[in-house]
Amino acid sequence: MPNSYDLHGKSVIVTGGAKSIGRAISELLVSSGATVRIWDANTAEVTGASSDVVDITDPAAIEAVLSRLPDAETPDILVNNAGYLGTTQGFVEHPSEDWQRIVAVNLVGTMRVTQAVLPRMLRAGHGRIVNMGSLAGKEGLATLAAYSAASAGVIAFTKALSRESAGRNIFINCVAPGPIDTDMIRNLGADAVNAMIADSPMKRLGHASEVAQLVAWLCTDASRFNTGAVFDMSGGRARY
Repeated sequence: MPNSYDLHGKSVIVTGGAKSIGRAISELLVSSGATVRIWDANTAEVTGASSDVVDITDPAAIEAVLSRLPDAETPDILVNNAGYLGTTQGFVEHPSEDWQRIVAVNLVGTMRVTQAVLPRMLRAGHGRIVNMGSLAGKEGLATLAAYSAASAGVIAFTKALSRESAGRNIFINCVAPGPIDTDMIRNLGADAVNAMIADSPMKRLGHASEVAQLVAWLCTDASRFNTGAVFDMSGGRARY
């Protein structure tokens, strides 16, 4: 029997919600009764959700789309899911423009969106933020140095900001997936994917829908004593 969540009356922003994990999150939150607004570099086609094309590395673009929200609508939930993996390669050979984009999207973009949305939550006196990190940010993965560093930054940002916001009824947590069966992972090539599966105690990739379930739970009142936490979704691969 599928799990169900009650998010009726909640307004949600999901970045990177056009495909893969973000799409699964958006679909589940819509089916749970939330009003979902997707911010993505591409137009999202998720039934029941609205979509805005937004470059989350551009503060002006963020402010422009945020200003279009109805005055009476305060985002209750923010899911910072937008991410960019780049390619697997040694850091010495990694073009600087690519690893700078990894940091700009994964870490700086998360910070920019949060800094824009959080004041509205503070004024409303409530809110939930779920930041998507990665197992790479906890363990550091060879040939993914920049992505590992950016993901580690998301984890540390989550922990630090949660300490600022816990007393204001705003709860901020992080989900750190291991390899999930998405285009981003499959594009690394069969050898890389097979190595990930072999390194997993469960001997499989995770599913985007499984990540979405955890995110949805963190958005509900069932999760009311969690803030600054990092939740693994690794099939047992995480070592701490």
